[in-house]
Formats: sequence, C-alpha cells, structure tokens
Amino acid sequence: MNKPFADRIAFVTGGSRGIGAAIVRRLARDGATVAFTYHGSAPQAQALAAELEAAGGRALALQADAADAEALTQAIATAAARFGRIDILVNNAGVAHLGPVDALSLADFDHTLAVNVRAVFVASQAVLPHMGQGGRIVNISSCNAERIPFAGGAAYAMSKSALRGLVQGMARDLGPRGITVNNVQPGPTNTDMNPEVGDFADAMHRLMAVPRHAHPDEIAGMVAYVASAEAAFVTGANLTIDGGFNA
Repeated sequence: MNKPFADRIAFVTGGSRGIGAAIVRRLARDGATVAFTYHGSAPQAQALAAELEAAGGRALALQADAADAEALTQAIATAAARFGRIDILVNNAGVAHLGPVDALSLADFDHTLAVNVRAVFVASQAVLPHMGQGGRIVNISSCNAERIPFAGGAAYAMSKSALRGLVQGMARDLGPRGITVNNVQPGPTNTDMNPEVGDFADAMHRLMAVPRHAHPDEIAGMVAYVASAEAAFVTGANLTIDGGFNA
C-alpha cells in the first residue's frame, strides 16, 4: 500500500476534533508520524492518539492554547525533540467569534487575531529551525477570506483575509529554502462548530453550487495534496474547496 508520507513528520495545531482530526487521521493513514495540539478536549485528543498508535502509527498529543505563543512554541519544540524534525506544519486551530461590528467585544476581536493570525505566524516561525528542504506549511483559512455574504462575520473574515497576505509574503521568504506555504480555504464543513443541519446551514446551502456541507475528510484530502511531493511547485496559493460558495 502506497504511503506517501512514510518518512515525514507532521505537526497539526487544533488536531483533536473536526477538520483538524480529519487531517491528523489522513496524514497518519498516509504514513506520517503526527504530533498535534489540543486546547480543552483532552479525552478526544488522547483517544485520537491511541487510535493512531493502535493502527500502527506514531502520534503525540500536546496540550497548548494556540493563543499562548509560549505554549505553542514549546509544543513544537517538544515534537521536534521527540521525532528529530518537522516536515509538515498544518496551522488548523481557529476560532469564529461572530457578531455585528457594533456589538462584538474587543476581547473577542483580540482573541480572533490571536488564534487565527498571530498563532499562524508564531507556529511557522517556531517550526523553521526544525524544517528543511521540502518542508510544507499549510494554513486552514476559509472561503470567507474572499466572500462574507452574511452579517456578523467581519472580524472572522478579516482574520482569514490576513492569511492571504501572510502566505504570499512567507512563500517569497521561504521558497529559496525549498519550503512551500499555502492556504486551504474550506467552505461550510460539517463539524460541531458548523453542523450541516439547521437554519444557518440551509441559508449557506442556498448560496452554493453544490448545496451541502463538506465532509472534513474532503478538506483533509486537499491538505494531503498540498503537503505532498506532487505539490512542490505550489506555493503562495489560496486553494478554495467550498462547493461553489464563492463561485
């Protein structure tokens, strides 16, 4: 059975549930050793690590709040010390504080920036001493970086738009080192944060060419491609997988 990541070490932030867990499972299934962070979901994280180990893989669950730069940096250092290096970084951890601009609290605004933007920079900077030629940095952004067709999403959309500029600049910085940097921009995806059933889901489906939520595994498939050797010429890109939400 082909294992394209058999000799690769991956680190995924926010990897215990939702899209993050799907990415962890996909990379592990394809042969990668996977370290991942979690914040408040210790039982889920430990269960996922045990599942991967039972399937013959290597996994490490590390508690770290993405908004805590010191904790996130330490988690990356711990994983690199355990496994020797990091080849793939997936910046998946994210938050969605929604509310109209005249009601959203400054604390929620600041937390949005801390997790969705600052943590991406912190993790990317921390991983670089442990990443060599052929490294991959992949951010989980959002189709809302380009289109926000509902009220209350200004801060969230801004944070995801910020990643576009960050990725384009980082791609220039790291290209000479053989490291690619890309955003994957999912549309509505069936997770506990954004379930596929409900009035809000129905409203989103009416905006889409393919009127359904994505399965987290579909997003993980895009991440696996961008992290693969086949995508060595893809960098500075914003790759949308949204069922035509932005079409």
